[in-house]
Amino acid sequence: MAESKRDYYEVLGISKDADDGAIKKAYRVLAKKYHPDMNPGDAEAEKKFKEASEAYAVLSDPEKRRQYDQFGHAAFEGGAGGGGFGGFDFSGTDFTDIFGDIFGDLFGGGGRRSGRGGSGPMRGANLRKSIRITFEEAVFGCEKELDVVLKDPCPTCNGTGAKPGTSPETCSKCGGKGQVVYTSQSFFGTVQNVQTCSACGGTGKVVKEKCTACSGSGYISNRKKIQVSVPAGIDNGQSIRIREKGEPGVNGGPRGDLLVEVNVSRHPVLQRQDMHIFSTVPISFAQAALGGDIRVPTVDGEVIYTVKPGTKTDTKVRLKGKGVPSLRNAQVRGDHYVTLVIQTPDRLSAEAKEALRKFDQLSGNTLHQETEEGKGKSKKKGFMNKVKEVLEE
Repeated sequence: MAESKRDYYEVLGISKDADDGAIKKAYRVLAKKYHPDMNPGDAEAEKKFKEASEAYAVLSDPEKRRQYDQFGHAAFEGGAGGGGFGGFDFSGTDFTDIFGDIFGDLFGGGGRRSGRGGSGPMRGANLRKSIRITFEEAVFGCEKELDVVLKDPCPTCNGTGAKPGTSPETCSKCGGKGQVVYTSQSFFGTVQNVQTCSACGGTGKVVKEKCTACSGSGYISNRKKIQVSVPAGIDNGQSIRIREKGEPGVNGGPRGDLLVEVNVSRHPVLQRQDMHIFSTVPISFAQAALGGDIRVPTVDGEVIYTVKPGTKTDTKVRLKGKGVPSLRNAQVRGDHYVTLVIQTPDRLSAEAKEALRKFDQLSGNTLHQETEEGKGKSKKKGFMNKVKEVLEE
């Protein structure tokens, strides 16, 4: 009896309404884990890789996915050729395209890349640097200067890498194409793997007599200062892209970019979540009971906030517009949320202890025994002020 096949959505671990991006992401995770190159000789890993590849081949194709959603595995039974998996025909699936898309950065370039010659203009690689800024600089933006070593065309050979009076020659390994095609056999059949020529580095040219000024590289390194404009509202771990400040291109291609990762230092009091800021402010027992003004530290400086009488601990208040600006619109800011925490005194003088005992009595039945309402209120108010003075000393 043939082994029953698992549901393709279950294989990839996705829901039935997953979009193309979710399908590709799920397959990529499984492919990294079970690819035969990462698990040589592991039959179980190879089986799971085939299973995931079959699921991806179906669910990534809109028509095949529609058929599968309607008829299940039965949609593909009886149409398989010799290269099928469990009844499914893969003869119309270009796995080299799948490998080039999914595995291109994992297994040496993956499948073919059509329509682009190796010796044509190619964009240079990106450079990556990092800077550290303060919490306030991340909120309001700032200007930073970054030291970067950049490659410039050698003035001696004009960037050719060849000794003055000589010229680069056509690479004999790739015939000037800049790429070498390798053919290998896999469980999918014959796979062509196109790689950059190692002899010429993809330029299609080799230098016989090298320029002494740049050692044949065609470039000299110069240390330069790059101005980095940090936008208001940037968050920790985000990057700023500075166009064409990366590695030089090949064969007339444009430079790569400079990607500057921003590391934001912690603030001793404030914490950030997206566009909002959070903090905790301690208040005294007297301030919580009687109310009054307190100073709240914010990114805009101290703000006066009036505590309501009878405020309980862990009360949360919002300071509207005192948060982080939006990266897209600096005029739009989040809010600052403050948690008020009542500090219970742990070291009291004898006078303070006595004042609290009397306060406790006045807050209980004793006050209700007053025959004159006005007199009772006056007595309580006067004593409460005394308690406040003692506790705030």
